[in-house]
Amino acid sequence: MEHTVGEVAAVAGVTVRTLHHYDAIGLLSPSGRSRAGHRRYGDHDLDRLQRILFHRALGFPLEEIAALLDDPAADPRAHLRRQHALLTDRIETLRRMADAVAAAMEAAQMGINLTPEEKFEVFEGFDPDRYADEAEQRWGHTEAYRASQRRTAAYTKADWQRLKDEFDALHARVAGLLERGVPAGAPEAMDAAEEHRRYIDSAHYPCDVRTHTGLADMYVADPRFTATYEAVRPGLARYLHDAIHANARRGEQPHGVKEQ
Repeated sequence: MEHTVGEVAAVAGVTVRTLHHYDAIGLLSPSGRSRAGHRRYGDHDLDRLQRILFHRALGFPLEEIAALLDDPAADPRAHLRRQHALLTDRIETLRRMADAVAAAMEAAQMGINLTPEEKFEVFEGFDPDRYADEAEQRWGHTEAYRASQRRTAAYTKADWQRLKDEFDALHARVAGLLERGVPAGAPEAMDAAEEHRRYIDSAHYPCDVRTHTGLADMYVADPRFTATYEAVRPGLARYLHDAIHANARRGEQPHGVKEQ
């Protein structure tokens, strides 16, 4: 059965221009032509287009897709399994990022009742109100946001200074582990990650292991978070991210450290 380029574009959800481009670069050339020279796509062509769109949805560049599809040694079933695994990983990543949204008030330090002078002194020039509007618009409906508001509303300058010093000391300790070459999955690094989680949970908002891993993903996905940790020590954002995920996996093991 043959299909026109317009029919294929409509069914696949792509533009005719896209199909023309795929033809021009040799990624998807129609197997037939009408007497007038118009493109005609067969079922085999549609199968190839489906595989192309799968890979495109997963972020593969067109050149790599062509190499995957045209490799005579490639196993189509293996590619499908790989696509399924990648899609599953992406879904899980998006789920963790959704959880992290509820925890992102760490960046805004919501509810800080200090004068501008006190904020400058405690946070060394960083204005914690800078992201306040963004945080309220994105997360104001969450319980984590409301919990943060309740907990921090009464914090004094001394409270904030103490919490900042504790958090800075924790980050310095984690940076020291990284500098010494301690693997992120080592018990010492996972213990530090657990302490990091407990700090957030006690000082700001409820932070269980699932929320903590979502927050860790933001450390490497959001440049604002990454820059904060990279300023402490290059590579710290990724290292802390990996230690937090290792700690979460440890808690899932039958004989691991369980959540309290």
